[in-house]
Amino acid sequence: MNVIVVKNAQEGGKEGYQIFRQVKDRGGKVFGLATGSTPLTTYQELCNSDIDFSDCTSVNLDEYVGLGPNNDQSYAYFMKQNLFNQKPFAESYIPNGLAQDIAEEVAHYDQIIADHPVDLQILGIGRNGHIGFNEPGTPFDSTTHEVHLTPSTIEANSRFFDNPDEVPRYALSMGMASIMKAKHILLEAYGDAKADAIAKTIEGPVTEDVPASILQKHADATLIIDEAAASKLHGQY
Repeated sequence: MNVIVVKNAQEGGKEGYQIFRQVKDRGGKVFGLATGSTPLTTYQELCNSDIDFSDCTSVNLDEYVGLGPNNDQSYAYFMKQNLFNQKPFAESYIPNGLAQDIAEEVAHYDQIIADHPVDLQILGIGRNGHIGFNEPGTPFDSTTHEVHLTPSTIEANSRFFDNPDEVPRYALSMGMASIMKAKHILLEAYGDAKADAIAKTIEGPVTEDVPASILQKHADATLIIDEAAASKLHGQY
């Protein structure tokens, strides 16, 4: 893994932008996208740049079950506000949180991923090492699936909701095997709350107990972390 240590999330966003630019300049057409606070500085850099995604496709990692694209807490809404309104893609795919038949939606999204091999996948990481909504214990061979969110993930996401009881308990998520198919993976992590997960991801054993640890086996993975997130690493990076 290529580990880049920066001072803060703003510097990380600039580094993240450079990776998007490099992949696109090399002919990359499909970008796997993530939501949450972590990728925001990278998205801001993209929005403020002259990069053009109008001939590209985006495929998002996940979506809450029960929330539609017009709900301001949905990930579809987040993407519109923070990237798509400023930098539209030719096609943008996000799991349908309002799907009546979850199994059918899962199969449909797996087909979307198969039809649009991802050139660059951006990821955040949870405090328990999850990526996407792949919680500890998720099999490494998993594809798109419905996830029952853990209490720690619900708690972490509750800051975005007026009432913690409003946080959805289920989500649809791209699986571990799906994520690992991306040609290049970019994981970003900022803050000391992520330090333990980052240490286990980079220097710990590869185990389903720390989903992100599988990135040690990816052929082209870059981690952008700030000094706080790097604080529990033993090696020099």
